[in-house]
Amino acid sequence: MELLIFSFKFFLLAGGEKGGLLDVNPGLIFWTVVTFILLLLILKRTAWKPMLEALKQREDSIRTALEKSEQAKLEAEKLLEENKKNLAAAEEQAKKIIDEGREFSSKLKAEILDKANEDAKKLLDQTKIEIDRKKDEALNELREVVADLAIQATEKLIDEKLDDKKHRSLIDKFISTLPRQ
Repeated sequence: MELLIFSFKFFLLAGGEKGGLLDVNPGLIFWTVVTFILLLLILKRTAWKPMLEALKQREDSIRTALEKSEQAKLEAEKLLEENKKNLAAAEEQAKKIIDEGREFSSKLKAEILDKANEDAKKLLDQTKIEIDRKKDEALNELREVVADLAIQATEKLIDEKLDDKKHRSLIDKFISTLPRQ
């Protein structure tokens, strides 16, 4: 407030003298206004149009850049969304492939185990058949041996007259040589 009062007093003191800096001169005011208006008209014709055109071009270029950036942003978001979808599809496909691989390996494992069990069973059956065949061969050989021994024993009995005790021991000896089954 004191500054305003001081400025007013300075204005009154300066305006009180004729020809001072702050002295009001209507002619000077009129020509100053006319000069200002003429200067505005000249500037409007010469400088305003190019400045306005430059500003308009700058505004248009900024608007175009903003539109392009917005469009690029939308395209980037669209690509990002598409990439997310592709990634999800790829993950799902990979999971499906892994599941198929696991299922295939399980089937293959079961097939291999079944084939191995079947081969083992065939081998066991063949071994049993072979054992039975060998057993039959051995029994046949044993029968032949027993028959030979019986023939030999009969020959001895016929050639020799045996007493009962000797006869019994010969039979026991013969029986002890037979296989037990």
